Formats: sequence, C-alpha cells, structure tokens
Amino acid sequence: MCSAFVQEFRNWESAWALEALYVVCYEIRVLAEKADKDLTSNGKSPEKLKAAGSLLMKVFGVLAGKGPKRVGALYVTCQLFKTYFKLGTVNLCRSVIRSIETARIFDFEEFPRRDKVTYMYYTGRLEVFNENFPAADTKLSYALQNCNPKRERNIRMILKYLVPVKLSLGIIPKDELLRNYNLHEYTKIVQALRKGDLRLLRHALQEHEDRFLRSGVYLVLEKLELQVYQRLMKKIYINQKLSDPARAHQLKLEGIAKALRWLDMDMDLDEVECIMTILIYKNLVKGYLAHKSKVVVLSKQDPFPKLNGKPVSS
Repeated sequence: MCSAFVQEFRNWESAWALEALYVVCYEIRVLAEKADKDLTSNGKSPEKLKAAGSLLMKVFGVLAGKGPKRVGALYVTCQLFKTYFKLGTVNLCRSVIRSIETARIFDFEEFPRRDKVTYMYYTGRLEVFNENFPAADTKLSYALQNCNPKRERNIRMILKYLVPVKLSLGIIPKDELLRNYNLHEYTKIVQALRKGDLRLLRHALQEHEDRFLRSGVYLVLEKLELQVYQRLMKKIYINQKLSDPARAHQLKLEGIAKALRWLDMDMDLDEVECIMTILIYKNLVKGYLAHKSKVVVLSKQDPFPKLNGKPVSS
C-alpha cells in the first residue's frame, strides 16, 4: 500500500500531497520500530526497521529532483537519520548528506525551519562522533538558535550534545543553563574544570557512565582531563606567585605530585613529567621541562593559553 502511494506520488508534478507523504513516512518508521520490538520480545530477528529504511530511501529518491516536491526531501532525510541512528548504521547517513549539501538542486534555506533544525541536530551528532568539534558546534548551535523555544525537550536534546562540544572547545556553560534544562549530569564536570579537580571529574564520569555511553559522549568528556590538568597547573602557579613571586614561573614536579596526591592521584615523578610533556605538546602549557632539575619552566607571557573556541590540538 505504501509503495503504491509512493509510486502514484512520483507521477504527480505538483507537491499537493506532501503532507500526506510526511504522515506515511513517519508512520512507516514508527510502526517498523514497534514491530521490531515485538519481534525481539518473541525471540525473532528484528528486520522491519531496516526494510523501512530502504523504502524511505526510495521516497528520498522521488523527492531528490527538480520541481516543487524537492522541498520535502529534508523531512524524509530526517526520518532516515532517525532510522539509521536507531539501527546503529549511522555510516549510511553520509550518502544522504552528500545529496543534500552538494546537489545544486537544493537550497538549504528553502526547507521548512522544523526540518532544518532536525537535520542540523543529527549532522551535529555525527560530527561529535567524528570528533570534529568546530563543525559540531556550528551545526548544534544552529539547531539550538532556531529551535522553537517552547520545545524544552528538544532544546535539552540539543544541549545534551552541545554542552560537551562547548567544553571541548574551552567554553564553560553557566550553571543556570544546566539547571533550567535539567542537565545535572554535567554539573560536577563543569565544577571539575573550574577547580582543576581531576578526582571530581573522574567521579562524575563514573556516576553518569551509563548515560554518557548511551549518548556517545563519554570519550569526549573523558578527554577533558587535559583541560583539568591545565587548570590545576594554573592554580599551583598562582599560589606559587603569591608565596614566591621570583620563582613563580618554575614549577617543581614534586610540588605538582604533592597537589595530585591531595586529590588522591598518587603519581611518581616520571608520570607527572609525562603529563607535563603532553600539556606542553598540546599547547595547554607554554614552557619547557628541565629534566635534570625536575622543574617545569613556564613562559613569562601567557603560560596557560586559552582554547578560544578551538579544540585541544591532536
């Protein structure tokens, strides 16, 4: 029945039946998900959603041409994204993205706002998985700025990915934002970054591990450790500047190890030296290591560079 409707729709030149097509596409996906759930509960192989994805791809092919019907292509693309994400086959999104972003027949701004927001949300998530944080920031920020402000659930879904992206770029959200959208899982992570508290970061990751793993942001958040180390080094530097201004730019590895032990991070001097080497290499600390004297000599100008919206160098 669905295939027959799509075939008839292909023969119509105008877009008068687009809304009906949207309903068909939505119901195909939702019913396929429910059918797969029932199949799984009965010990059978779930295959309906995969079949629905194939049918939706045919619908996309019908819309991906010249003429007024092409405005519906983005809605179907979003249904395909939801299907592929549910199936765990996000790699299949690439061919659809290429069609939308490189085909000359599409003008992104002519698509409905609702569909543009959904598209940017899912492509932003893909960029998070690819660890392309500047691109993820651009796409998810677009989704957030254009999302209906009354749709708090949708805003929270966007922020669930945008917050870790911003953190990776050195941008810390306000506590009010986390409270307003019930993003309490990020509260301790933000506190850890502000304080330079590695113990707190690890506890927060452990506490919400299942949630972060399901969202696919656990590894993104885990990599914030380097920024926490940077913040801790800055606090040590500030304290030393107050107690011994003449030697403020010289941090003894033993002093760093002592601060880490206070945070229940028991490390020997070789491990501390390794961490400092990484921080210098990643341009989170400007200076050099005096290996023989076991001292980090900091630059007297801007020893702790800000990320300024750029990810930590790889």
